[in-house]
Amino acid sequence: MAQPEQAPDQPIYDLLIIGGGINGAGIARDAAGRGLSVLLVEADDLAQHTSSASTKLIHGGLRYLEYGEFRLVREALIERERLWGMAPHIIWPLRFVLPQLNSPRPAWMVRLGLFLYDHLGGRKRLPATETIDLRRAPQGQGLNLGAAKAFVYSDCWVEDSRLVVLNAMDAATRGGTIATRTRLIAARREGGLWRGTLTDAAGTRDVQARAVVNAAGPWVEDVIQRLRDPASASNQRNRGVRLIKGSHIVLPRLYPGDHAFLLQNPDRRVVFAVPYEGEFTLIGTTDEPWTLPPGPATISPGETEYLLETVRRYFAAPVTTADVRWTYAGIRPLYDDHAANASAVTRDYVLDLDAAPGEAPLLSVFGGKITTFRKLAEHALEKLSPHFPMAGPAWTAGAVLPGGDLPGGDFDAYVADLVSEHPALPPKLLRRLARAYGSRAETVLAGVREPADMGRDFGAGLTEAELTYLARHEWAMTAQDVLWRRTRMGLHVLPQAADQIEAFMAGLHHE
Repeated sequence: MAQPEQAPDQPIYDLLIIGGGINGAGIARDAAGRGLSVLLVEADDLAQHTSSASTKLIHGGLRYLEYGEFRLVREALIERERLWGMAPHIIWPLRFVLPQLNSPRPAWMVRLGLFLYDHLGGRKRLPATETIDLRRAPQGQGLNLGAAKAFVYSDCWVEDSRLVVLNAMDAATRGGTIATRTRLIAARREGGLWRGTLTDAAGTRDVQARAVVNAAGPWVEDVIQRLRDPASASNQRNRGVRLIKGSHIVLPRLYPGDHAFLLQNPDRRVVFAVPYEGEFTLIGTTDEPWTLPPGPATISPGETEYLLETVRRYFAAPVTTADVRWTYAGIRPLYDDHAANASAVTRDYVLDLDAAPGEAPLLSVFGGKITTFRKLAEHALEKLSPHFPMAGPAWTAGAVLPGGDLPGGDFDAYVADLVSEHPALPPKLLRRLARAYGSRAETVLAGVREPADMGRDFGAGLTEAELTYLARHEWAMTAQDVLWRRTRMGLHVLPQAADQIEAFMAGLHHE
């Protein structure tokens, strides 16, 4: 999506948001919809780091009840169905099977937790918890059955990096400016404003803003240090971020059915097994302290073996490292509550406002989880509201995201209509496009009557028409942006397709 060139009389932005992950994009969307002028800068691609490395769940966080995180769980459970309604193409219900096999928790404790889970958040559309016998129920297929009892409860799945992009798209539609591959070099307070220096492929420029939102994720403390005034009150605050690495592996499909599993390990940690991209099972996550500077993360051999051992404990299919088709890892920037165990560190968020009288405010975001991004954004705007009395009221609850305006929120009915309208195109392709883009699939398919109209196919139905859409509307610039963030087609195309896609994308950006 093209951005306006920097004019000599560049207006003063209300918000300069640093970070293009889910929190930065969510705050940009909320602020733009309230009538504030917004500039979001992201040093890399949208969702390139933590926000594309989640377990891809919209969930309350059942295990957080064990740590007394009732406020966080309740807020997340309320958001769960709300977000599903806002983006039914990229968010959908998922049933989770929780076997009592190898459980370090007695069944009564698990059932009590699930009772609270069912009732804390005002569940309306998702089915309630039930108890099944795995020896007779279809969910027992593919398991090592050492115990019969399992509980089945509801949560939702999300295409995490697409959720980020949709929020950025909505922010741009409402007047916000999204600048990817744009780095903040420095910023300082001047005369009640922030003056920041940015750099991108075109060079260096200065911008001004009435407030800065630091949503830099793992880099939140680095940004604070870059912006900090030695005389500022923020130097006296004891805020901090605890970096925890979470890693995942992707295996060939381990079991039939479209349900997921929540697997309890003897060390009391839990691991998810989730159907993934039709042909695979996603396994994760780990929790390991990250002691290096923030940066790209990769799975360790120990994490891989831990996840494989969990699979062997529960599933009949023999698995080794040779079966791992893909791995990914991300650094979660959790608020440092000084918990001794990495798994016990709070997933709640803290918003730290540094704003002495007469100073331009700096709001820093610590922690958070993808499920609560919308509420986090609302709370961020509440914190900043004294500085922006002209801003509109909260508005995002129930406001659909781009592509989410499916008639009746019925995804399957929308796909059926799409197939009817495009009888010459493969139904599998149309379903994938609908999953990725919702009603925006019609923009991808504009003028398309037969497969040849979509241009070259780079493999598995990924065509020039789709790449052109992603470049023009979703800030995609490279093969990695397309294959691993805007889509997960990297799992389906041949490795050599990446170079061909890279060349095509480069050509689009030089037109």
